[in-house]
Amino acid sequence: MLDADSRPVPEFLRETSYEYLGSAPLDVQRYTSAEFFRREVDRMWPRVWQFACREEEIPDAGDVVVYDNAGVSLLVTRQNDGTIRAFHNVCLHRGRKLRTRSGWAGDFKCPFHGFTWETDGRLKEIPCAWDFRHLDAQRMQLPEARVGVWAGFVFVNVDGKAAPLHEWLAPLPAHFARWNLEDCVTGVWVGKVIPANWKATAEAFMEAWHSVVTHPQILPFTGDANSRYDIYGDHVNRAITPFGTLSPHLAGQGHDEQFVVDSIMKFGGRVAGGGAPKLPPGVGAREFLAAANRDKYKAETGFDFENATDSELLDAYTYNVFPNMAPWGGFTPNIVYRWRPWPDQDRTLMEVRILTRRHKDRPRPKPVPMRMLSETEAWTAAPELGSLANVFEQDMANLPFLQEGMKVSANGRIELGDYQEVRIRHFHRTLDRYLFE
Repeated sequence: MLDADSRPVPEFLRETSYEYLGSAPLDVQRYTSAEFFRREVDRMWPRVWQFACREEEIPDAGDVVVYDNAGVSLLVTRQNDGTIRAFHNVCLHRGRKLRTRSGWAGDFKCPFHGFTWETDGRLKEIPCAWDFRHLDAQRMQLPEARVGVWAGFVFVNVDGKAAPLHEWLAPLPAHFARWNLEDCVTGVWVGKVIPANWKATAEAFMEAWHSVVTHPQILPFTGDANSRYDIYGDHVNRAITPFGTLSPHLAGQGHDEQFVVDSIMKFGGRVAGGGAPKLPPGVGAREFLAAANRDKYKAETGFDFENATDSELLDAYTYNVFPNMAPWGGFTPNIVYRWRPWPDQDRTLMEVRILTRRHKDRPRPKPVPMRMLSETEAWTAAPELGSLANVFEQDMANLPFLQEGMKVSANGRIELGDYQEVRIRHFHRTLDRYLFE
């Protein structure tokens, strides 16, 4: 497919980085055990870089995002000098959380007794200071976490020994350089608590071949079992799933390239246009659909996509950043997943963002806040997700029963494919290095 692209393809899209990681099963206790989850909280989560927010959420001095996850609560705050810092969200008097909501703050004042800190973590005020002469300003500085920024994403880390963020992410920054996600803004953001383990929920998005049963409506234009899987170091892996091509599961049924175009237009997913356009003679579905996106994105953003490959305008580049983030690459509206235990091994807060590109000649729009669905609401209750809502609803229909099934499994094993599920195995190899080494 890359050889047939209408534009020169960057080498990093051609290179493969697969490694056979064995065929041993996983133990279901990794997903169901409270003891295993406690080990994650104690030994893994404090040591990893975590995606906390986007820069556009905190554009001005005093803007703050409250980031909660797995036993840590942080105040991610824009400073007067434009930098970003993160402080532990705990009053150093009696231990109450200083804030429970994101927003703007002139200072951090505890609602219990009024101990107050500046937004740079310095102690500002102690009520009845005469009774606290044993405390000094240095001792009462709010503890601070590390902050790193890449492509508009703000990461936090509470471990002073972790590698710098850009080392952690490699080769992600090099791969994403041409896609300029720092110029994007959060245009859609939907969250929902899922009754399943956070790893099981994330792993539902680490392979594409479940589409043959879970998402049959996308098979006419999705090369699900033609996806390529790559792993990089400990913290990054990638799947490239081609669109604008027939699923190999439908091969031999007499479908032509026009069928692919008609199907993807009906679905209304990752391509521009509408109606029932006819393929010009000698033009394939992928080239035709990519050209439509090339024109659409230029009209929407003012940027020139002439050098963007067909693949970058069509295909799903699903990268995973250990442990709980998945940003999509390419030039299409970029999906970003995040999964957090909420609050234990049996429930997950899953968030779906869609980053949209700003217009080059217009002010950056404000990001949208997260729409939090109730546990009884379907993903289709968020119309901003478009055709993706049905896809997510199909995925979520599996997950509660996956969690229930693992708890009553007779053999206690999860069996994985050697190639199509290598990203899951890669994830668990890295997890074990944090938990047991």
